[in-house]
Amino acid sequence: MSRIKKLQSKLQKMYIDAFLVTRGVNIEYLTGFSLPDGDGLLLVTQEQAVLITDQRYEIALKEFDSTEVIGLMTGDYYGSLNELCQRLEITVLGFEKSISYQVYDLLDEIMTADLVPFKGTVERMRQIKSQDEIKKLRQSATLMSQGYEYVLSFIHAGMTERAVANRLDFWMKEHGATQSSFPTIVASGSNAAKPHATFSDKIISDGDIVILDFGYYVNGYTADMTRTFAIGSINPELQDVYEIVNEARRQVIDHATSGIRGDQLDQFGRSLIEEAGYGDEFNHGMGHGVGLSFHELPATYGPATHDVKLQTNEVITVEPGIYIPELGGVRIEDDIVISHGKAEIITPASADLMIID
Repeated sequence: MSRIKKLQSKLQKMYIDAFLVTRGVNIEYLTGFSLPDGDGLLLVTQEQAVLITDQRYEIALKEFDSTEVIGLMTGDYYGSLNELCQRLEITVLGFEKSISYQVYDLLDEIMTADLVPFKGTVERMRQIKSQDEIKKLRQSATLMSQGYEYVLSFIHAGMTERAVANRLDFWMKEHGATQSSFPTIVASGSNAAKPHATFSDKIISDGDIVILDFGYYVNGYTADMTRTFAIGSINPELQDVYEIVNEARRQVIDHATSGIRGDQLDQFGRSLIEEAGYGDEFNHGMGHGVGLSFHELPATYGPATHDVKLQTNEVITVEPGIYIPELGGVRIEDDIVISHGKAEIITPASADLMIID
């Protein structure tokens, strides 16, 4: 069953006549046609799917090979949507709750159909990956692992964090990536104590620990990987911290299986970090879903995620970390595919501690 048909099969149970998709990434998931947010709408009824956009995409739509999607060119997306709903006798229209208030206000003003908000309808469909999606995520993760090896080949004391990020960005795009899925993190020395520092003009010094966290799209899908390494030497406490974080990563991966709750899985790593005395220095979730976006459902799993239960063919990150103010930090992140048995690690880069001379 196609993704459009899967969505159509849900409409009756949702008690709606049609569903309006406004998020570009969800339109792409359902149809295969790429539209930035704000450049079009997808109306899915019981019988058809209509992509409403403008003349900029006319040629692309003509070249788009789909037996399920009809294109409608207009300069007035929402006015045309209302006219279409009236012609199709749609009286109850579901829509994505993630829309802005401005868009909702417009819909509320012009639509004759009753409007019903839904949260995460398409996102839940995206949560379970097909084999083709997993293949694309493996490709992204493999290229990123090669990108990490490239960074290790050139990085040295005296470079800025910005220079490292820029060289990595060029290399990734030269080798098949289209763009980064989030701003690359190159955090050295005391900056590594900030879980979501990006990069700065700070000069990397001998003795610095460096966190490299990045994600890049390959064939439309993005992996998300973090490695931590040291330049010249490493502080003995951070070396111990590295081993604690790496063992926490291994424990979570070893226990990741279909059916386990998010909070249960989190505890296999978090308890180890807490027992080592660093519980307060691990201040984020254990991981999240990845796919068409670098954050997908499950949006996070951690100590409080009793309602998250992992499912076969979900692809999630495992990213324990310890961050010590003034000193630095360690985070190691892999992407794994959940199954009924042992999870598959798709980020092949070594997680051993590397010290670059």
